[in-house]
This record gives sequence, structure tokens and C-alpha cells, in this order.
Amino acid sequence: MNTKTLQEYNAVIHKCREIFANKAKDYGTSWRVLRLSSITDQLFIKAKRIRTLEETGINKVGESIEGEYMAMVNYGIIALIQISLKDVNELEIDFEKVLSLYNQKMEETRDLMLAKNHDYGEAWRDMRVTSFSDLILTKILRIKQIEGNDGKTLISEGVDANYQDIINYSVFALIKMKES
Repeated sequence: MNTKTLQEYNAVIHKCREIFANKAKDYGTSWRVLRLSSITDQLFIKAKRIRTLEETGINKVGESIEGEYMAMVNYGIIALIQISLKDVNELEIDFEKVLSLYNQKMEETRDLMLAKNHDYGEAWRDMRVTSFSDLILTKILRIKQIEGNDGKTLISEGVDANYQDIINYSVFALIKMKES
């Protein structure tokens, strides 16, 4: 395992967590009202915008691709939190508790990255940044298909693993963008 990867990964996550925490202070946990399908659609909008900006090079809104990738990290974590709290009806979650849930889901996602990164030999470092938006869109379409099947799969991993892959691809894209 490349210690550089872990350092870069943690630095990206630190920035994403900071944004998440500040938005939680501004808005509370208003996102608790969202169904998973709405979070999936929000991820789709972000990924689609990244791909459009990559293809056209025209940015009329002014928000950066980096910002969109960070938003996808945070929406992915929100989705994982929602999955874990599906039977909990409380909409407002205490700031410390929601940050603890964020950290728990991020740690689980980082552990998955470490395992896959070991097995794949850091192949992501040789990928083009544009491939990450394509892979993320693929994962989102898979999630939408699974959601359309009432969450049931025959052989495939569930939506949680796909959300984790979206988070990890987003972090990899941010690392690659910083390097170039």
C-alpha cells in the first residue's frame, strides 16, 4: 500500500468533511427527508454536469468540477447514512452524532478503498480523470436499476457498495486533478 495514497486520500476527505460539517451547521440534517432515489438523482446531476463540462469546456454556472466531486463524496456518505438509519424517523440529528456517522461511513469506505487498491495495484493512478466520471455514471445507473428492482439483486453487490465506489472514484479524481 502506497502511504502517499493514504495521505492524499485523507487530505481530500478532510476537505469534504469540513464542507459537510459547515453545511450541517447551516442547514442541519435537512437531507434526512430525501429518499435514496433522490440522493441517487442528485449524484446523477453532479456526475452529468462534470461530464458535460469535460466535453464542452464551457462552465456557465461557475462551480468547479472539483466542487462537484466533493459534493458527490458527501452525497455518497449521506446515502450510506440514510441506509443505516432507514428505520429511524428522526429528521434532525445532533451535530456531533451526524459527524460521528459521517466518520464511520467514511472509514468503512476508506477501508474498502485500501483493500481494492491493494488488489488492483493502484491502477487508478494510470487512469484518465475523465474515466472517473464515466465510471461514476455507470455506478449511478446500476443503483437506479437496483432501486427499480426494489433493492433486490441476483448476483451483484448492493447499492451501498456502489455508493462507496462513487465516493472512492470521486476522491481518486480529486487526487489526480490536484496532481495535474
